[in-house]
Amino acid sequence: MNMSIPDSAKIFPTALLLENQDMNDFYKETQQYLENYPDTHFIDICLHDLNGHIRGKRIEVNVLHQLQKGCYFPLSIYAMNLDGQVVEESGLGKYIGEPDHLCMPILGSLKPCADQPNQHAQLFLTMKSDDGSDCVLEPRNILKKILSTLHQMYYFPVMAAEIEFYLSENIEDRTHDPLHTQCFDVDTPHNFQKVIQQIVFEAKRQNIDLTGVVAESASGQFELNIQHSDNILKLCDDIMIIKRMIRQITMQYGLKASFMAKPSMAKAGSGMHFHMSILNQWQDNIFKIDQFKNPNAIMQKIIAGLLDLMPASIAVLAPNINSFRRFQFGNHVPLEANWGFNNRNVAVRIPCADSENQRLEYRVAGADVNPYLCVATILTGVLHGLHTPLNLPKSIQQVKAINSQHLLPTHQSEALQLFEKHPVFKQYFGADFMQLWCACKKFEHQSVLNKITDAELEWGL
Repeated sequence: MNMSIPDSAKIFPTALLLENQDMNDFYKETQQYLENYPDTHFIDICLHDLNGHIRGKRIEVNVLHQLQKGCYFPLSIYAMNLDGQVVEESGLGKYIGEPDHLCMPILGSLKPCADQPNQHAQLFLTMKSDDGSDCVLEPRNILKKILSTLHQMYYFPVMAAEIEFYLSENIEDRTHDPLHTQCFDVDTPHNFQKVIQQIVFEAKRQNIDLTGVVAESASGQFELNIQHSDNILKLCDDIMIIKRMIRQITMQYGLKASFMAKPSMAKAGSGMHFHMSILNQWQDNIFKIDQFKNPNAIMQKIIAGLLDLMPASIAVLAPNINSFRRFQFGNHVPLEANWGFNNRNVAVRIPCADSENQRLEYRVAGADVNPYLCVATILTGVLHGLHTPLNLPKSIQQVKAINSQHLLPTHQSEALQLFEKHPVFKQYFGADFMQLWCACKKFEHQSVLNKITDAELEWGL
């Protein structure tokens, strides 16, 4: 991944510029879109809930311009579980009457859908509080606020994303694998190849810059690489677009795409990795390593901050019970808060790169993570490292003693306990969001535990 930025690019405040434009620009955007896609019939207007699932409704094209003034959705969208039910324990449901909040279009997000691009479009929304400010429970707004904090300090993150997923021909039998793919195999089976080509084509149509498509380590597993960008909000928006786009395309070919962290215990899990460098106000990459592969002082502070928060971060990065099944030895998944140079087993990896493009790779999250919350978690670690005197643990290459390990939580309940009252996350995520997240995740966790599995019934007790 090439992290260089043209000298002519203006970093501040372009990363958040679209977020602050006048809504009159939305009218221009819709006019231009309908000129390009005159046969558009309907538009999906969407919010993303805590789990990154799309929630919204479909409108006719003739009312699209009216969204300039916004529309209304219930706040309880951010209290929905994985089954799409409002978690009443969150306090946002029937008890308070499920109040509506104003939602405004996100400029630049009006895009064609992959299933019927000439007739079907989608538009992302963002929710407002009663006083007109950004809703503090919306994951995208949490990330937006953290980005603003970093920009005010003249730190400008540049990030790229890697998304892993599985393709399967048999929808009903999740263990069936009729077509075999090999790691880094360029000549994938024909129907898989057609899907990949269509994904690349649709990504270009939606102005998403993919830098590569890789056949991953397990049969049927693939990885998409998204080009680095200083517009972190758009990067996360693009991830949401891509995940929906992949699902729409694969259905057309009789395939199914899975972004589960661990869809099969016999195969490698799927992750979502982020590469990150940080630029200063002069657009210089402030990450450097010396000839002995030692990070410079500021890079050390940031890595230390990421590692110090990592055990509590798992509550967000592994958002459900299945997520924890991914953390198994031997699958290039970190089991402890560690770092190292050119090593895919660590949580924070420093990949091979020249000095201009030096970066780190955050390898903890699964493919099922909400990307807004994942990046917000990473950047909270950055702020924590910049503000707090911390000692950087030895790299994996230097660690010899077993007692020096900093193991990560292995159960969701353990991770939630660490996260629930963590002062750093409370500062940057907000107490209201943390209460909401923990209430919803505890409910989801308990709901799974309350179900009798087929394995239990087969014990013969």
